[in-house]
Amino acid sequence: MDISIVIPLLNEEESLQELHDWIVSVMLENNYDYELIFIDDGSTDHSWQLIENLAQQNPNVKAIHFRNNFGKSQALHAGFARAQGDVVITMDADLQDNPEEIPELYDMIVRQKYDLVSGWKKVRYDSVVSKNLPSKVFNWAARKTSGVELNDFNCGLKAYRKQVIKDIEVSGEMHRYIPVLAKNAGYSKIGEKVVKHQARKYGETKFGMERFINGFLDLITIWFLSRFGKRPMHLFGALGSMMFVIGFLSAGFIGINKLFRLYNHLPTVLVTQNPWFYISLTTMIIGTQLFLAGFLGEIILRTKSNSERYKIAGTINFADNKLKSSL
Repeated sequence: MDISIVIPLLNEEESLQELHDWIVSVMLENNYDYELIFIDDGSTDHSWQLIENLAQQNPNVKAIHFRNNFGKSQALHAGFARAQGDVVITMDADLQDNPEEIPELYDMIVRQKYDLVSGWKKVRYDSVVSKNLPSKVFNWAARKTSGVELNDFNCGLKAYRKQVIKDIEVSGEMHRYIPVLAKNAGYSKIGEKVVKHQARKYGETKFGMERFINGFLDLITIWFLSRFGKRPMHLFGALGSMMFVIGFLSAGFIGINKLFRLYNHLPTVLVTQNPWFYISLTTMIIGTQLFLAGFLGEIILRTKSNSERYKIAGTINFADNKLKSSL
């Protein structure tokens, strides 16, 4: 199969038919063997019913229905697990991503041998204050922190070589940082393509200003995980050991100083009346806790299992039952 198109969505009933027809026309025009995977992230409108109708009309349509709204990352995770195409394309369902970009993205993966190509909405039709400026700051911070030179991390229109999406784990709200996850997994040929951005035609955005706050918090998380995720003891153990040694030496100095002053009949105070004693004791306790945090982190890494992170209410046109749950 040439292409898998993975589309997460939430309450996009107005745009689904138009999006489906547009994608199908592009696929037929370029003679692609394709599958179109919709992931309904717990929609409360008629999105799932429309997807069922599309699946009856088009055997290439496949779909996953979440019982609740679990987030875009979980939707992508479910779609990636089922995608079979040599090239996997992700795009949003709100018609702001242009399906006409798919052939060029496909060629960049197949002919230019990119591992991942991210869209760049260079010209945007969003509010300057609420979206454009915060997005520029966010992308600048992401570039500086991750070392991945992309201008638009949050663009939903991306293309992947199949092996990339099978080797990365998209969890939490890390969908913004899939290029960083790919880089950390050893895929270094990451490109960018300027894509057309279209004004929203139906409904309203599902993301508010809080997505930028969450994005920066996730950025800190992924920076930490990329540096110390595989070896938490290297951070917590080193800091804990250093703090414990400093506290222990300080406590030892206080004790020796006390004995010296007693031996020389110099005025002194009880150790428990010396504030530096409590500072040293606190430093040793914190150091011990940090060391134990690193030790527990190492144990968790060696015993963790991939627990189920979402509940599926139904699927369409998938042959196996890995992601099904009882209706």
